Amino acid sequence: MRISTFTDQQILAARPPKNSVTPQQPYAFLNEIEYQSAGQTADISTIFLTNRECPFRCLMCDLWKNTLDESLKPGQITEQIRFALERLPPARQIKLYNSGNFFDAKAIPPADLPEIASLVQNYERVIVENHPLLCNQSCIDFQQQFPGQLEIAMGLETVHPEILQALNKRMTLDDFARANEFLLKQGIQTRVFILLKPPFMEEQEGIDWAIRSVEYAFAQGVSCCSVIPTRAGNGMLEQLEQNGRYSLPAFASIETTLKSCLQLNQGRVFMDLWDLDQLYQSEPDLQQRLSKLQRMNLTQTIVVDD
Repeated sequence: MRISTFTDQQILAARPPKNSVTPQQPYAFLNEIEYQSAGQTADISTIFLTNRECPFRCLMCDLWKNTLDESLKPGQITEQIRFALERLPPARQIKLYNSGNFFDAKAIPPADLPEIASLVQNYERVIVENHPLLCNQSCIDFQQQFPGQLEIAMGLETVHPEILQALNKRMTLDDFARANEFLLKQGIQTRVFILLKPPFMEEQEGIDWAIRSVEYAFAQGVSCCSVIPTRAGNGMLEQLEQNGRYSLPAFASIETTLKSCLQLNQGRVFMDLWDLDQLYQSEPDLQQRLSKLQRMNLTQTIVVDD
């Protein structure tokens, strides 16, 4: 399939409007359960912080929909975290996801980091998301401010070099490897996001490259891979879909990919099930099949068909 590249301006021009969000509250928060090791699971409080839009214009991203155009004032992020924690049940771990990069000074005010660290003192693991090019001394300084384990989630997306470039990710595999090595040497653990069937891939290619990307991540010392079925919704993917250069992965590809990655036995692999009940409404036995995927996520073992 022909691979094309697009400018930031083209990607921005294709976008639909943003959602209405406020700097006083996170745009979402929830508790989830995640497999840890040896059959153990942990409750995780996940807070989706409202902040300034990510400066990277990735081709497939739709996280900008719940962001602001301006930076927040110091104290507003900590207010959001308190707002969510007052309404969430207790948990052992916490995810602070901000639709971009936690260590982007224009997104999360650096002046807020000590107070954020104070708010997460009692969590055994703190998971944030960040671009590989923004992994620097700030990550180390933040880790030193609380006793729990810092884990940074990065978008690896795909190890297909040409498609990685076409995604406008503004990084190479070498950039990812350097960032990952830097974090691991500082005792900061890593997880990655990997796309299942990004634009410019045929169905089987999408499966094969997702598996190869998971293998690469584990070889780099990553402890966890979250595989995301590439979905439309940001404008640009709709354009590519009309031109035959993107299509939603088949539901069977989702099932095959998760099973194949679990068979690697190299680390935790989760399939992102967000909105799949809406995206695949015409799929036969959908709820039963989603339930199997959820069980595989929670047990890290393959659930055989009934």
